[in-house]
Amino acid sequence: MPELIYSKLAEVIETSSTGFTAQCYDLNAAPALGSLVKTSLDGMTVYAVVAYVSTTSLEPGRKPVARGKDIETEEAIFQANPQLEKLLRCEVAAIIVGHQLDGEVKHYLPPRPARLHGFVHACDDAEVRAFSQKTGFISLLLAAQTDVSAEEMTAAVIRRMSASYEGDGRRQFLVTAGKALAQLLSADYNRLKSILERLAA
Repeated sequence: MPELIYSKLAEVIETSSTGFTAQCYDLNAAPALGSLVKTSLDGMTVYAVVAYVSTTSLEPGRKPVARGKDIETEEAIFQANPQLEKLLRCEVAAIIVGHQLDGEVKHYLPPRPARLHGFVHACDDAEVRAFSQKTGFISLLLAAQTDVSAEEMTAAVIRRMSASYEGDGRRQFLVTAGKALAQLLSADYNRLKSILERLAA
C-alpha cells in the first residue's frame, strides 16, 4: 500500500471530548474509513480514527439532483457544473483514540477536546506504526457510538493499521490486536467473532 500522504485534509467544525467532525477541503478526497488522522492542540497531538464520512448539501433540506444523463464521465459532471463544489460539503466524523504529549503516545482521551477550526492531517505509515505499538486504543473503539457499528469501525481501523506494516510486522500486529480483542470481548463471543471475520475477509 502506498504511504499515506502527510497533508492537510480537513478542518474541525464540531468538537467534543470523545471526537470531532471535520469538513474536508476537497469534496472527493475524504480519508478512508478507519484511517488514523491527527490534529494539534496546545503542543499536544490528538489522534483520531475516521468513523464515518458523509457528503451532503450545504443547504438544509435540499438534496443534490442527478446531472449526468447526457454526460460521458463522472468527472465531467463537476466540470460542467463548477458550482457543485460550493453547494456540497464532505464531512468526516472522527473518534479520538489517544494523544501524544512530550513525545509519548497515550492511548486514552486527552484532557481537552480538539480545537475548533484545527487542521486535520493524515498520518503517514511510520506514525501509524508508532501509534499502534500498543493496543490500548481498541477499548475506545469498542465503546464508540457512531453511525457505523463499533464492530465494523474497529475492524476497519485494524485493517488500515495493519497495512502500514510489512512482512512479519503485519502478521505480528494482527496477532497482537486479535489477542487484545479476545481479552476485551471474552464475555461477548458473537461480537468478537463478528470483528475477527471482518479482519480475515
